[in-house]
Amino acid sequence: MAEEDRGNMIFSNVVNRVVSEGGANAQAITKLIKSGGEVVGYELESGQHISVHQAIEMAKGNMLKHVGVSTSKDGSEYIRSLADGDESNNLGNLPSITSDYQ
Repeated sequence: MAEEDRGNMIFSNVVNRVVSEGGANAQAITKLIKSGGEVVGYELESGQHISVHQAIEMAKGNMLKHVGVSTSKDGSEYIRSLADGDESNNLGNLPSITSDYQ
């Protein structure tokens, strides 16, 4: 269960600074795009490929379904799935493709 804390949503001790449940035209992330073992982007349900930075901006604009924008200990932003009890839709459990996409 989430609780409000100064405008931030807290899920499992992780602060999501932005929560994107998705607006009318929002898309779901369906695949991870990896290069050298690192996630460098995402494939959307439309087939469009976006960078990690684009995904963060889209989440901030409520254009992605069911993700949050969090900040790591080093201060960098990243997106994560919102906790819903269904592990199959967690970003880390999605299929991945390998690409030179930067």
